[in-house]
Amino acid sequence: MTPQTRLPILGTRLRILLVIDTYPPQLGGSEIEAQRVGAGLIRRGHQVEVLCSAAPLMPPVRDWTDPEGVPVTILGRRGMEGSSKDRNFAKEVALELWRRRRRYDVVYFLMQGLQVLAGLPVARLLRKPIVMKISGSGVIPMMRSRRAGAVELDWLRQWNIPLLLLNQGMMEEAVADGFAREQLVWMPNPVDNEVFRPASPHEREEWRRRHDLPQDARVAIYVGRLAQEKGLPGLLRGFAEAARQAPNSVLLLVGDGNLGPELESLAAQQSLAPGQIRFTGRAPASDVPRWLSASDIYALTSPSEGLPCALLEAMATGLPSVVSAIPACLQLIDDGVHGLAVGWNDVDAIGRAFLRLFGDPGLCAAMGAAARDRAVANYSTDVVLDHYERLFANVLARKPPA
Repeated sequence: MTPQTRLPILGTRLRILLVIDTYPPQLGGSEIEAQRVGAGLIRRGHQVEVLCSAAPLMPPVRDWTDPEGVPVTILGRRGMEGSSKDRNFAKEVALELWRRRRRYDVVYFLMQGLQVLAGLPVARLLRKPIVMKISGSGVIPMMRSRRAGAVELDWLRQWNIPLLLLNQGMMEEAVADGFAREQLVWMPNPVDNEVFRPASPHEREEWRRRHDLPQDARVAIYVGRLAQEKGLPGLLRGFAEAARQAPNSVLLLVGDGNLGPELESLAAQQSLAPGQIRFTGRAPASDVPRWLSASDIYALTSPSEGLPCALLEAMATGLPSVVSAIPACLQLIDDGVHGLAVGWNDVDAIGRAFLRLFGDPGLCAAMGAAARDRAVANYSTDVVLDHYERLFANVLARKPPA
């Protein structure tokens, strides 16, 4: 049997209810993970149903099967603005947990929010095994500073619910908040290493030709939201420092967001040749592997991440990277082996890192190959699905709460 059709580790078929606020086509690390994990578990013979909110890009229906074959129920269409949207979604999640109580074995809350505050006591009352995943670094202190988040954390700790985390920094935040280490579970995000793979020379040349990228250009790329928390002004300035000495270099920013106009203005101030910094806008998910495969270096210099899916996708594509020296990136990238680590807003260091990689294609190739090997060995979808099945086996074996 292939990995996609093999019998599950558990030896039994699970029914999993996955609760998440936003879901693809909304794009983010947690959203992508929810879809990949849900689809992968279904391929292994499990039953997965998703409850999510009616975010702007969702189809105008209640019950929907996504393009990966995952059944999705879209809740909270009443009162779509501000906190009323969050409250309505949370109420509907609680009701659905009760209504579907005979249709699921495990509840998986992916990402914090009011839906967790409303859903946790219902799932516990029903004596359902529960797991919870926090979406990124800094989230636990943020939750503790807010009344609803503090209650969520207290319940998770007191009820000994497995808390899934993405990196060592998040582990330390949880311990500092009072969680026992044995309650904490490292659970990485998965990457599809068949979709994200090194391109053939023909594929690379064709995509560059289609988008007017010179074949001999040294291309750095960022994929994600154009948002303040991504540290993009420092990345852009650092690239510009290198580009003045590497005139055949190009920076691609693939994505959109409210910081876009500010970044475009900043790019215009760098006195670079036209087209050296390019804003592609939001790309369809199917185009992201092509943009990556047409590039030479991936860049992610944000101050905080959980476990960045976009970086994993670049690694699986075989790209070296310039990343911020934060726990989320350093668990993926060994400095000097898979890429180069820099201070997240250190413009000079970012520029030197780009310049080093632009000037050494052999080093880029070696780092990219090492990055691909690490991504496939540790973060491919099937590896992560094995982690999930072991986790679910453990929570099912525990005595249900009284």
